[in-house]
Amino acid sequence: MYHERFRGAHYEIGYRYGASLRKHGQRLLEHVPFPVTQERRNFAQACIPVYQELFPEILEEIRGLADGQHCDCGELQAVLLSMYAIPPACGCSCFAAVNDAHIFLGRNSDFLPALEKLNTNAIYKFTNGAYSFTGNTTAFIEVEDGVNEYGLAAGLTSVYPIAVKPGFNAGMLLRFFLEKCRTVGEAVRSIRRLPIGSAQTVTVADAGGNIAVIECNAKKTAVIYPSREHPFVCATNVFHAEEMLALQDLAVDNCRSEQRYRTLTRALDGAGGRVDPSFAKGLLSGKNGFLCQYDRADGTDTVWSVLYDLKEKAIYRAEGNPGRKKFVKDERFSIR
Repeated sequence: MYHERFRGAHYEIGYRYGASLRKHGQRLLEHVPFPVTQERRNFAQACIPVYQELFPEILEEIRGLADGQHCDCGELQAVLLSMYAIPPACGCSCFAAVNDAHIFLGRNSDFLPALEKLNTNAIYKFTNGAYSFTGNTTAFIEVEDGVNEYGLAAGLTSVYPIAVKPGFNAGMLLRFFLEKCRTVGEAVRSIRRLPIGSAQTVTVADAGGNIAVIECNAKKTAVIYPSREHPFVCATNVFHAEEMLALQDLAVDNCRSEQRYRTLTRALDGAGGRVDPSFAKGLLSGKNGFLCQYDRADGTDTVWSVLYDLKEKAIYRAEGNPGRKKFVKDERFSIR
């Protein structure tokens, strides 16, 4: 996993990153794990007015990245703005749990082991008003899980879409939340006004002990909150809110999503609210049932696992499958 530190305004960050990669012989467009088709180009172009109105900074970062790479900005937009809306595959597991001692958000990133050396952890420090954050990604610019300086943590899982429209995809939703929201409430209010282009869940937790799973696609948004009996929320790659059940294609391969969901819910139910760091790491590591025990020969594996403890202001990350790699505390980013 690469470790990057970015500081500046969005264009400046994008340019420096692109130029640094080019200097070391890395051409991003040569590592895209899917064809950049005309369908993707057309969809990206249709999304650009949405981002210009609601998140223009991200377009500046993409333009800076393209300038630094000396590549076609339109091709980078086609890759980044179509991702998740036109997905190659669906994976990943998330949970959030809260008790008197801890506020957890945990996530396993399931993706292509052939590309795992390109995965990135980044720390963003902005000089143009956005909130600082640290996050992890299998791509670039987009973020798949992270936490910002105010203790808002978020993690995504993709859902195979039955319909798409010009709007935010999952990775850009996380960037928006981490840069502009401090609480779960702010994230929920934001997503209800943002056009959504792809299908996904976003698990969110904040330093005040609020947790939720947002399920959304181009047609609808639903929010699942914990209850007194079940002080946790979980998400894999299918919807579970009643109003979202009909808005998905369950015939698509989703990496044993329902089995992973049952592992999470049964383990957290059994813990009865007594979730501590050891239990949470063990859960992510597959000690309570199937979650990360993939056969790498099939082309899928858990390529990192992360646990955010918002009460302790701590970040633990296993850079690789947590069944084989240890969680290490990352102390480079400070949560207020």
